Amino acid sequence: MKKLLLLSVLFVGMFALSACGREQAQGVSDTRVVVGNTAATSGGLAFVGGPFRDAMIAYFNMVNEEGGIAGREIAYIQYDDGFDGAQGLALTQRLVEDDKVFALVGHFGTPTVGATRSYLNDIGIPRVYYATGISALFNPDAEGGARASFPVQPIFDAEGEVMVARAVGTLGAQSVGVIYTNDDAGRGLLNGIRIRSELLGVSLVEAQVAPDSSDMSTAAQTMLSAGVDVVLLAANQVPASVAARALAAAGSSTPVVTSYVNADATWLNLIAEVLGSYDVYASAWINVLGDMDSLNTFVAEVSKIDPALAGNAFAFAGWIAAATFVEGLRRVGDGELTWESYIDAMESAPIELPFGVVVDYANSRRVGTQAMAFLKAQEVDGVRSWDTIQPIQTITDILE
Repeated sequence: MKKLLLLSVLFVGMFALSACGREQAQGVSDTRVVVGNTAATSGGLAFVGGPFRDAMIAYFNMVNEEGGIAGREIAYIQYDDGFDGAQGLALTQRLVEDDKVFALVGHFGTPTVGATRSYLNDIGIPRVYYATGISALFNPDAEGGARASFPVQPIFDAEGEVMVARAVGTLGAQSVGVIYTNDDAGRGLLNGIRIRSELLGVSLVEAQVAPDSSDMSTAAQTMLSAGVDVVLLAANQVPASVAARALAAAGSSTPVVTSYVNADATWLNLIAEVLGSYDVYASAWINVLGDMDSLNTFVAEVSKIDPALAGNAFAFAGWIAAATFVEGLRRVGDGELTWESYIDAMESAPIELPFGVVVDYANSRRVGTQAMAFLKAQEVDGVRSWDTIQPIQTITDILE
C-alpha cells in the first residue's frame, strides 16, 4: 500500500524538472508533485492544526493509493509554525525557495496568512485553501500573482454579515452586541457585522478586547449593561472561549453566536462550564450529513490515521483543502503542469467539493464560499456537540 511521505529538504530538491525534458513548474516531475504548508500542530492550537494536517494526509494517501493524478503521486511537506506569523513567514519561504513546492495547500492560520500574503503574491505560486478568512483574501477581481490565490472558507467580512442575519432572521434580535478581538479575524468579522447591522437598521454595541487577554469581564459587563438581544463573538478559538466564560461569570443569559472557526466539539470543551448558562450558536459552511458518499469515504480514510478524526470539524476542513487542490490537478490531467495551467484549470468551471461546498473562481473572482448553515451547541450525557438547526443558506434566504 502506497503511503504519503513527509519529504526531507534534500529529497524534495530533485523535482524541479521532469525526467522527459519538458519544462514543468518547480516541485513537479513525471511521477510526483510536491506541496506543503505550515500549521500550528503543537501548542495551544494543536487541536486545530493537527486534525487539519492529518485529514490532508489521509486524502493524499487515498489519491496516491489509486495511482495519483496523471501518474503523479502527491508528496506533502508540513512544518509547525506555532501560530506565529514571523515563524510562518520563515517556514513558508523555506517551502517555496528551498523545498521548491509546486503549491501551498491548506495555508494555515490568520497570523501566517497575513504575514506571507505580499511575499506569495509577488511570487505567484498557487495557494489552495486558506485555514482562515481574513479580509485581505477577499478579491472579486484578482490580478497578477493574486490570481494564484484560491480561498474556499468564508471570508470573515462575509461571515460577519451572516452572523447578524442569523441574529435577526433566526433569533429575532433587534439589538446586537459584539465582542471582537483587535486582530485580523476580529476586525474582519466586525466589518461585516457593521455593514449588515446598518443595512438592517439594527442597534449595535461594540466591545474590543486584546486577542491574548485573559480577562474580558469589562466587555461582558458592557453587553449586560446595554441589554442586547444577542451577543456575537468575533474572535478565534481561544479569545472566543475567554469571552464566553466572561459572559457566563457576569450572569448573562443572552444567546451567543460565534464564528465557524469555533464550530467544533473541541471548542465546546473549552467552554464546558458555560453550556446551560445561555444558548450558544455558530455558523458552518459545510453540510456533512447532506453528502453521505463523501462522509463515508472521509470516515474510512481518516480512520486509518486516527478514528477520532471521523467527527472532527477541523479534519473535515483539511479534507476539503486537499480535495480542492486535487481537483485542479485532475483538470490539468495529462497536460503540462505549470502554475499558469493550474490557475486556468481552477478558473474553468465551478468546483463542487465534498459536503455540499461549491466555489467559483471564474473571471478571477476570489471570495470563497458565501453560504452558511446555523448550529446550536448541545450537551447530552456529558457529550458536547453541535446540532444543525438551519441548513446552508445565503443571507437573502436567512432574512426571507
